[in-house]
Amino acid sequence: MPASDVDLVGHLADHVAATAYERLPPVAVEAAKKSILDTLGVILAASGVEPAVRGVVDLVRETGGRPESTVLAFGDRVPALTAAFANGAMAHCLDFDDQTPWGQHSASSIVPAAFAVAERRGGVPGREMIAAVAAGQDVFARLRRNVGWRKDWNLSTVLGVFAGASATGRLLGLGREQMAHALGIASMQSSGVMEVVAGTGSNLRALYAGFSAKGAVLAALLADKGVTGVEHLFEGEHGVFATYFGGRYNRDAILADLGHDYQGSTTLYKLWPSVGTSHSHIKATIDIVSAHDLAVEDINEIRVHVGDYHDLMCRPLTSRRAPATLVDAKFSLPFLVAVAAVRRGVRVADFSVEGLRDPRVLLAARKVVPVADPALDWKLELPPGRVEVILHDGRRFSQVGHPVPGSPEAPLTWGDLMRKFSDCAAAAVSPPTERRIERAACMAHHLEELDDVTELLRLLG
Repeated sequence: MPASDVDLVGHLADHVAATAYERLPPVAVEAAKKSILDTLGVILAASGVEPAVRGVVDLVRETGGRPESTVLAFGDRVPALTAAFANGAMAHCLDFDDQTPWGQHSASSIVPAAFAVAERRGGVPGREMIAAVAAGQDVFARLRRNVGWRKDWNLSTVLGVFAGASATGRLLGLGREQMAHALGIASMQSSGVMEVVAGTGSNLRALYAGFSAKGAVLAALLADKGVTGVEHLFEGEHGVFATYFGGRYNRDAILADLGHDYQGSTTLYKLWPSVGTSHSHIKATIDIVSAHDLAVEDINEIRVHVGDYHDLMCRPLTSRRAPATLVDAKFSLPFLVAVAAVRRGVRVADFSVEGLRDPRVLLAARKVVPVADPALDWKLELPPGRVEVILHDGRRFSQVGHPVPGSPEAPLTWGDLMRKFSDCAAAAVSPPTERRIERAACMAHHLEELDDVTELLRLLG
């Protein structure tokens, strides 16, 4: 059959099934290892500081089952499905997980699913885990940047389940046909609307990756048991692209250099635990207050210039200035800018009950005023935000938030990620010892040398 007659599900399934560590570009290997370390660290931190995870962990414990895989930080051994759900829920809880240059998160769906299956299977070498994660990251990036998204679907979960199913299927050794079935089965779990992200008052926004991680494991395991998928999954008349994106996608770009250019190498890692679209405004605010040594009391007004997506983080303005929940705080631009103005940084510790009530932060937040700027609207890449600080004495300082730490222009190094991992692990509900944290970070850095990746989880679980 000519390649043009084969649905993209066949091409992607071929690609994932054939992915081997030995053929990965070094940048893809590094990205996979960094995402593994980063995601495990963020899961640990969420276990200790985000109340939303407790309901998930309680439910996982109540349902019980075969002790196949680990719920990180809590140490429970549960079926792979529910371990992926719990760890996936924690992976995005703090909005501290990695992201693509075009937005959205893949590793919070991929890594928890992959480790759950690796523990169920047993004896997975580090090189296989790297190949699986790299394949999942590539599938996610290729789909993310080449579909006609209108900001209506939450791409992190809509596409994350396919990326996670790719990684888990690769770990199970699925062949091309079974891998295509796994992706088709995953479509039953492909869902999530942007109101979950943009709305206020719900903690579901913190937990959403748990659903795609669990769906990914379910899809791969069912395919391994002989359940079949959908032949024209992506390009069929009623397929994914028609249903979610009105038939708008770039087939040639999705297939370009498939098997050679692993686009997970573009993955970015966060320095600050908040939605990535806030980071340019945070950067601009820190630069201004630091350069001019400003105190909140000196400031009359902080104007944040916003495009369409930035504006979502400002509405309703009163609630965004004083968010009621830790989840909302990480998506509230006035509050985040206020934290940056007061603290000259943003840390996990800023998102606590006490942090939400900090009088100086709330004072600064009341001074934040959004200013609409259509030039900052989100197309493929979100333009950096601009901040203008007006003092009581009439002076004005303006700054564009560029380059953002963790951006392509200022990427985080292994040293940066190891420090982040250490800080995150120390915030866990049951923190590992410093020696275990150091060993785990070193293990992830040299993951290709491990005979069994579950050694890493045993240090942290």
